Amino acid sequence: MEREQVIKKINGLGKSIMKNIDDMESPNVSIPQRNINNITFNKSKNLLELGDKKSTRSFMNVAHSKRFMQTVLIAGKCRELVERDKTASIRELYYQLKHTIADSKENTFEDQSESDPLVVDLETMLGTLREELHLKADDKGTLIGNIVIEDSGDFIDCSKLGRSGLSVPSIVEHYKFQDVNADYVLVIETGAMFDRLVEEKYPQKNNCIMVSTKGQAARGCRRLVHRLNHDLGLPAIMFSDGDPWGYYIYSVMKAGSMALAHESRRLGTPQMKFVGMTMDDIDTYDLKKVTENLKDLDKKRISELLRYPWFQKKEWVKQLNLMSEKGVRIEQQALASKSLEFVAEEYLPQKIEKGQLLP
Repeated sequence: MEREQVIKKINGLGKSIMKNIDDMESPNVSIPQRNINNITFNKSKNLLELGDKKSTRSFMNVAHSKRFMQTVLIAGKCRELVERDKTASIRELYYQLKHTIADSKENTFEDQSESDPLVVDLETMLGTLREELHLKADDKGTLIGNIVIEDSGDFIDCSKLGRSGLSVPSIVEHYKFQDVNADYVLVIETGAMFDRLVEEKYPQKNNCIMVSTKGQAARGCRRLVHRLNHDLGLPAIMFSDGDPWGYYIYSVMKAGSMALAHESRRLGTPQMKFVGMTMDDIDTYDLKKVTENLKDLDKKRISELLRYPWFQKKEWVKQLNLMSEKGVRIEQQALASKSLEFVAEEYLPQKIEKGQLLP
């Protein structure tokens, strides 16, 4: 979306609020609800989608007044950023807007946890993207492999960055993919497993691009994997811990998240497959002695996943039920009990070559 359009949308929000005042009504904004009751799973697209339900945030409602004020502050600052053609981190946004309100002891914001979700609210209200509001988050995630990326005129050979790899920024739209020689993209949940595979030269030996999400994937990482799959046609494969948290990270990479369902089309990779860790791996590779017992929170999370429509494929119902029956979880790094090299020399290449992947 062009800058002028973004400014026009923000101005439109301001005009709507002014009309409320002129009409002697409580100033208010209408916000799409971002919760499971307003999320649908599009089976044909394999993506989460945001529904039509909205809630009203009203200045004259005591329960809403502070958040209304905060929302307007963020909108105003975003307009300023777009007009000045400046980009701020969401942390910088928080500090720019944090102050004590005149003639009171009340602060505009107490913590960044108050401002971050309101940025997403503003995106959904305006139908814009965070980067179009000239906001960005901290870098999170790493890429390494046989691909050259052009970044603002500079060429980055991601096969020659040592063990550190390329730090994935929160905005990757400006990336242009140049020389690419890879058969697939392997997405890895933990930084420790990523480091192990780099040391074992897995990308070189298996002709792939590796991306580490380092836990729950940030937007930049999700968007980059989407582009590698969608723009270049590279199959994407996820490798996470065998627990409900790792399985949910996979579902977010594949189908999108409830919090950002309005972005699923850009962030999801619906053709992605899952290589492990699976509950079947425990018996296949004799890993029972290196499992960990499920905690109450794990059990609760399993029950939640079983209720989500996007986990209703029989293969995933089986995995989650097996996890409950066994009462255990299995980490990626448990494969080190076989040998440090096992994951790179046997587990991953054999399962991928045989197509032992979950949908």
